[in-house]
Amino acid sequence: MTDKLTVSVLGTGIMGAAMARNLAKAGHAVRAWNRTRAKAEPLAADGAFVADTPAEAVQGADVVLTMLYDGPATLDVMRAAAPALRPGVAWVQSTTAGVEGIADLAAFAREHGLVFYDAPVLGTRQPAEAGRLTVLAAGPVEGRRTVTPVFEAVGARTVWTGEDGGAGSATRLKLVANSWVLAVTNAAGEVLALADALDVDPQRFFEVIDGGPLDMGYLRAKTGLVLNGSLSPAQFAVGTAAKDARLIVEAGERYGARLDVAEASARRFERAAALGHGDEDMAAAYFASFEEDGGKDRAAE
Repeated sequence: MTDKLTVSVLGTGIMGAAMARNLAKAGHAVRAWNRTRAKAEPLAADGAFVADTPAEAVQGADVVLTMLYDGPATLDVMRAAAPALRPGVAWVQSTTAGVEGIADLAAFAREHGLVFYDAPVLGTRQPAEAGRLTVLAAGPVEGRRTVTPVFEAVGARTVWTGEDGGAGSATRLKLVANSWVLAVTNAAGEVLALADALDVDPQRFFEVIDGGPLDMGYLRAKTGLVLNGSLSPAQFAVGTAAKDARLIVEAGERYGARLDVAEASARRFERAAALGHGDEDMAAAYFASFEEDGGKDRAAE
């Protein structure tokens, strides 16, 4: 499809702002809104129109893209946008909303005659800025011609999981993927914390696993952020990781799976946030191993 679209981006945090920029770079008209307007203002330099309200942002939109904190926040924003929503508009819902949250959002879409796409993404700040996200998408085949240019602008590939966005198949896959990412992130932090406690140089650990099946780029990337003191700006924030971990636990409980690691991950992220690391990269869960942030100086040594 070569036609250019008018895309309303509701939520311009770490991910939403990057997606909005890539949409503008692809030649689409972008109308952006964020609860804190100052976070959306820089998008004006990229050619985006910065709206004062959600309703103003969605005026004349071909596609509405939501990238907000959670399901309830998204529902509140869409309710505010409702007076200006045109029936038949495609709604690309990319917030990690959870199983219950996505059902509520799909119900709103049906009530307002919107064409609903459950479309969470895999990736953090860097791939978002590079337009290299993986889009997990579910929604009707007949409307995909409209949303495909949006997915192509923000992502490197799209994985279709079904034709009924309201069934939440894309969201469920996102929760499964995130359960692995969050577990590995916390394991990486605990490796450093234990090495510190036992007076082991973490580089010796990396030497032991180097090039073997236990080695992975993600492990080295996340531990590197802690060791180098490079936790800000966040690739993916501790506070958001805590929210996602809770959604994973809730999904497991709802469908009869006990997820002890996810539960522990949620507690670690929440503890790190309580220690003042909520806005730092999720690798800062490392600090949850120390009652009063005692590992901060040692990690950077």
